[in-house]
Amino acid sequence: MSLSKKIALAAGLATSFIATTAMADDVRIALVVKSLGNGFFEAAARGAEEAAGELGGVEIIYTGPTDTTAEGQIEVINSLIAQRVDAIAVSANDPDALVPALQKAMDRGITVISWDSGVAPEGREMHLSPSSNALIGQTIIKLAADEMPDGGQVAILSATSTSTNQNIWIDEMNAVMGDYPNIEVVATVYGDDLADKSYRETQGLIQTYPDLDAIIAPTSVGIVAAAQAVADAGKIGEVNVTGLGLPSEMAGAIESGASKSFAIWNPVDLGYATTMLAYNLATDAATAAPGAEIGMGRMGTATLDDNNEAAMSTPFKYDASNIDEFKSVF
Repeated sequence: MSLSKKIALAAGLATSFIATTAMADDVRIALVVKSLGNGFFEAAARGAEEAAGELGGVEIIYTGPTDTTAEGQIEVINSLIAQRVDAIAVSANDPDALVPALQKAMDRGITVISWDSGVAPEGREMHLSPSSNALIGQTIIKLAADEMPDGGQVAILSATSTSTNQNIWIDEMNAVMGDYPNIEVVATVYGDDLADKSYRETQGLIQTYPDLDAIIAPTSVGIVAAAQAVADAGKIGEVNVTGLGLPSEMAGAIESGASKSFAIWNPVDLGYATTMLAYNLATDAATAAPGAEIGMGRMGTATLDDNNEAAMSTPFKYDASNIDEFKSVF
């Protein structure tokens, strides 16, 4: 057996690689994230390493650009093609812009899947959503509505305007707004998954809509920034911040009352499941096709729909009753 250790690799790009030292015949799986320095993706990388340890003979390459751009991810993908990795699993900053680079990877025999934030079907073999898009959309508005028995005004703080998953979740939320006739969605703004911009956008919402009751941020970066902006504006108890976030990053907001509750899947599980899927496809243990059932290790089985898409699990609600249990996990 090879001795595992984490090493940093330079690619002449604004990227970073974390990998396990591997034998020459190891299956090399690249986990390409939206940007480095994001706690959600770092937790996913831990799950990927867990899966690699269970499988044996797997090298994980954790990489991504330093900012949330398609251009940065394309540079990373081209570098991985040159390295002749066995599989690329990407959380996309743009569903379409990455397609030519990913098609080139597939033409070279590299397995390509997307996860978290999807790639257009022609640019991947399959996509793994963290949860059902419909359930996520329903969950984020319900989290806000549960704290608004008399209705009121809600604003959305998203990531980038082209972020695949964010836009789908917001569409699914809008599809059930008929169930909440007393709630008005007054604005959607974009923080580009940058803490400072998300903070400024939240400040703008608070100033523009003085009667605002809730901010829904379906982004782990945006929700933390929004909660801080609400606290700094002295609006705790008036504006509730909810959406999707990490327990470790949202514990303070729950404690202060800036957020009553939020939801998220487990990113460790997501990285783990993604790696299992990439491995099974790269080793020809499974084939991505409508109706196919592909193993995800301890996470069960992914069943592909007509678009070769599958969901991992349902979102989980975090609040004052359970935040202490999970904040040290991820």
